[in-house]
This record gives sequence, C-alpha cells and structure tokens, in this order.
Amino acid sequence: MIQVILFDPLVPWTVIGGLSALSLISIGAALWRGLSGWALRGFAALVLIAALSGPVYQVENRAPLSDIVLVVSDDTASNQLSDRPAQMDAARADLANQLADRPNTQTRWITLDDGEADTGSQLMGAISEALAEEPRSRIAGIIALSDGQIHDVQDAPDLPAPLHLLATGKNTDWDRRLIVRNAPGFAIIGEPVTLTLRIEDQGAAPDNSALAPLEISVNGAAPQRFSLPIGADIDLPLTLPHGGRNVIQFTVPKEQGELTDRNNTALVQINGVRDRLRVLLVSGEPHPGSRTWRNLLKSDSAVDLVHFTILRPPEKQDGVPVDELSLIAFPTRELFLEKIDDFDLIIFDRYQRRGILPAIYLDNVSNYVTKGGAVLVAAGPDFATADSIYRSPLSLVLPARPTARVIEDPYQPVVTDLGQRHPVTADLGDAATWGRWLRQIEVDQPQGHTLMSGLDDRPLLVLNRVGEGRVALLASDHAWLWSRGYEGGGPQLELLRRLAHWMMKEPELEEQALWAEAVGQRMRILRRTLDDSVGQVTVTHPDGSTVKLDLTETGPGQWETQFEGPEIGLYRLTEGDQSAVIGLGPAAPREFEETIATRDILQPVIKPTRGGLLRLQDGIPVLRNTRTGRPASGRGWIGLTPRNAYETLSVVQSQLLPPWLVLLLASFFITVGWIREGRR
Repeated sequence: MIQVILFDPLVPWTVIGGLSALSLISIGAALWRGLSGWALRGFAALVLIAALSGPVYQVENRAPLSDIVLVVSDDTASNQLSDRPAQMDAARADLANQLADRPNTQTRWITLDDGEADTGSQLMGAISEALAEEPRSRIAGIIALSDGQIHDVQDAPDLPAPLHLLATGKNTDWDRRLIVRNAPGFAIIGEPVTLTLRIEDQGAAPDNSALAPLEISVNGAAPQRFSLPIGADIDLPLTLPHGGRNVIQFTVPKEQGELTDRNNTALVQINGVRDRLRVLLVSGEPHPGSRTWRNLLKSDSAVDLVHFTILRPPEKQDGVPVDELSLIAFPTRELFLEKIDDFDLIIFDRYQRRGILPAIYLDNVSNYVTKGGAVLVAAGPDFATADSIYRSPLSLVLPARPTARVIEDPYQPVVTDLGQRHPVTADLGDAATWGRWLRQIEVDQPQGHTLMSGLDDRPLLVLNRVGEGRVALLASDHAWLWSRGYEGGGPQLELLRRLAHWMMKEPELEEQALWAEAVGQRMRILRRTLDDSVGQVTVTHPDGSTVKLDLTETGPGQWETQFEGPEIGLYRLTEGDQSAVIGLGPAAPREFEETIATRDILQPVIKPTRGGLLRLQDGIPVLRNTRTGRPASGRGWIGLTPRNAYETLSVVQSQLLPPWLVLLLASFFITVGWIREGRR
C-alpha cells in the first residue's frame, strides 16, 4: 500500500503563481507599514492558495509482478556438432535450477531451430518475437545458449535488459571446409568454364599437412582424386560433357578430429547449352518447302545455317556459257570430306542423285551418322525414282525403303499410338483440326519408331538411331501446307523444331529419360518412356541407403512421383537402364560455412547492455542481481536486473482540505487580523 499527496489545481499553475506573488507583495507592504495583522493575513492567503492547488490524499494498493528471464536455446545444425548438445543439456538444467531458486522470477524458454530457405541462425529474430509478447518493464535479463554463429546480428532489437552469451564449443575445435566460387548456372558445351576452389581449415587445425585430397565426380560417375594446397584459391577449368543439367560433386574426405564433413562436399549444378548449332541444308531443287526449312532454321539465332539449292543440275543444257552464269559452284569436297564433322545436322530436302555428290561422299555421310551425326531426309517424288538418295550408301542408315510409288491423294497426317508417347510428336494439339497434305511417298520396312502415319496408315515420319547418330525420314514434301494455313494449317513449325532438336540430341526430347526437379528438399521425379509400363525408381541417399518408389502415370509415356529428401546432398535415381543424379539443398549450407564457436559476432550487441560473453567449457556461471547501468557480468557470474514491476489493484483519493475547512480557516485568520488591527 502506497500513500502519497498529490495536487490537482483548480486553476492553472500560472494563476496560482501570480496570486502567490501578489499575496507576498501585499504582506510585504503590510509589514513595511507596520500593520500588526500582516502575519494573520499571510496565513489566510496561504490557506486560500493551498486550496486552489487542490491537494489530494491518495492511497494506492499495489501487487508486485515477477521478473521475466528469457533463455534462448540454439538448436540449429551447427550447434549440434561434437559434444555441444551435451553442453547445452547441462547448461539448461543448471540454469533451470538457479532460476527456480530465484524469488519472484519467471522463465521463458525459447528454442531456436534452423531457419527456412537456408537463412541460418536467426537469434535476433527469436529474441524480437519474444520481447513483443512480454512487457519490456519486466525483462530482467536475456541468456543465449549458442555457438555464437549468428546470421541476423544486423537485426538486433533495442534490449531492455542485459544480454548474456554462454558459448558452446571448445578451444581445441577445428574444421575443414570446401568453398566453390564462380559457379555459373549455364555453360557452353565443349568450352571450358573456370571454377574457383578453396580448401580452408578453421579453428585449432593440426599443422601436419599443406595438401588435402579432393575428389571430383561428374553426374555420379566414379570420382577422380587430386591433391590441392590448403588455404589457397585454385582455378579449375571444367568442360561439360553434355547438354542439360550437369551435376558436379566436389568432396574433401573427412579428417580425424574435425567437427563435421557436412561442409566437405559441394554440389554444383550447371546447365549445358550449345553455343551455335551448325546445320547444312541441301535442297535438290527449288520448291515451296525450301522456304519453310529456311525460315525455321534462320528464325533461331543460335543456328548457323549453310543452305545450298541446286539450281542448275549437270544434265541441264541450255547453251549458256558457264563463264556467264552467276551461280556458285557446289563445294562438295569441302563440305562432305573436309568439314562434314563440323555440322550438327545435315538435311537433304528433295535431293536426288545427279552426279553432284559421288558415292564416296554419300558413304562419308553414312559414316558421319554412325559416329554421332544426324541426317534428316525430307522426301519428295525424287525419293521414289531410280535416282533416289536411297539408291546410294545412305541406304545403310535410312530408316525406311521407298516402294517407287508416289501417292497424290489428300490425307490428314495422324500421330500414331507410339507417337503419342514420343516427345517429338506428343502434345502437338488437336489433330482433328489439322489441314490435309496432298502428297505422300510410300515406304516400307520401317526401322526404329514410326511417329506419324498418312494415307491408309502408311508410315509418314520415321525416326531411328544408327550407331551413335540419328536419322529421320519425312515421307512427304507437303509440310509447308501447314505454314500457309491450308485448310486450317497445323503445328508445322513446332513439329520441325522438335524434330531438328531431337536429332541434335537435346535432353528435353529424349524418348527414354529419367530426371528430377528439386524445390528445397522436395524432388519431383519424372520418367519418360515409350513402353506401356515402368518399374519402381530406386533413390539412393547421400549416406548410401536406398528407398524404392512407385511411379504414377500422368499422361502418355509420362510417369512421376514426389519424394522428400531427409538430408542435404547428392541423390542417385535409377529405373531400369535409366539413371540420374540430383543435388538437394544449397551447394554450401549456411549453417556449415562457419562451425567454430565464437563470441565476436555478438559482442557489438552485448557490450552496450554490459552483459557477459562466457564459455561453457569454463563452467556454468552463477546468477546474481545487479542494478541498472552497472556491469552485469564477471568471472564466473552473470547478472540479472530486478525490475520491481507491480500491478495497481486500486486507487483511493480524498481531499486534503475540505471546502468548509478552507472557508473556516480563511475567515478566522482574516477576522482575527482585522480585529487586531482595529484595536491598534
């Protein structure tokens, strides 16, 4: 219970001050004139001025409130290394006992877990949230049990009480980590990209070696082993083996005594892209389809196109002297003997044998395919003649044989059942709306995959693999009708684009493929196949354990499933003869960038509060009470500031000078003073 006298003036204090000054002047004048009642008149003025100041007698009934101590327990990944969890358990138990013995104290226990999206230890965020839920006037102290590796120290709030760090770890801790810099998201196939590697020792590392082993594995292959100097930046040139995603894993074997090997591995995922696609287009004669091929290939800025159209075949004799012709001679030897391997794709558009390309040149094209090249034949009526390109060494690689019949009846191209599952022809749109073609070259004995059929289910588009290369045959020269919008047109550009990219082995158009797409620790596993069913996919974890998952069909030839990876690292996927690798989590987790316990990061936050920075390996400190503004830590102890907070239960106020008493006293002093002065 608190008893106080308060003032609630009836008029402003300036008025009271003016009246007090006027009364003082009047009493001084009376004293100077020798009036005998000056003292009584002064008492009367004092009573009146006191009444105007409104004195109130207040009785306040208070209930004391307990102090609050915040204890933040850092359970992030870096504080789970070595014997740090045991240090944390012992510290929590000892603090719980000391705080329980401290009178008038409540404890708020806060657990700090790993931040989402690799944000690291957000200690300041946890303290800010706790302070927002508690009255700041009751906070007696904040104690953090942590390794000191904090990643949001720049967001430190204004602290109402001392902050103390009880740091885990030991002076003998050391760790080795691998750092990869300059890792691009994309790189050009066949051209080296330079990565910067650094092997770094932290803490009390042993001084017994200047070199450390490094293992490099590309796309899950057997690793290659090298030795690199410790503490130096090393530039590593790397050439991507194929297009699409390439996963490169760098690993430094764990040394005895280091804290963890979680930062000894770095995963780098780089998408391989082609710089330029070199295409040779040979048109046997001018026709409307030639412009279609040229527009398609020239519309892509990444395509280098060499296009030759045979305008004057050798058998053409019109009497014009050769030296007067402005035609360029067909550089057959240069293209088909010297530079054939420079091209990614060769297209024969309505080409027939006219003696321009000798059999030895076409035999060289056949060898080019078996060694990994790609040839596309867009067949016209010439393909059915005796001069057909099939009647050459190319017959060894072409996927179908002409029957010498040319069909001139209208028909609507149809995607076959197999074509519905093949990435070249899948999802091309509603075939019922496609326009008709007016010519088809009849072929038989198709090899490989027939993706489209024409009149009476005759093969129209046939794809095949020969050796390491690929060949395709389009048994019609009327695909250009779609680009002209004939009878509604059709997906001509998309079909030819996919066809050309499949032949150039673009990964997204492989008919047999297994891959995964990762978002955080979740991966979406996808399987594409031409078969009617697939088996289970086997997922191999970074620690070598495996799990088998069933795939669900989501469309023709499309299967997928979802998987949540329990840890960061490289996962291997296998299904049948297909395999893939994918890395989950960040290439370098933030929690393991720095693993040695430190007190330096939090020192700028703790110093203004006069808190303590102590190591748990030196013992658990004793709790003491300290006054505000005084040092709150010392050797073996940390301080808490008693807040003496309270809750007001009731307030009773009463007038110190009732009106009747004021009137009586003022009248008495004035009357007595007047009588005394009158008798004098």
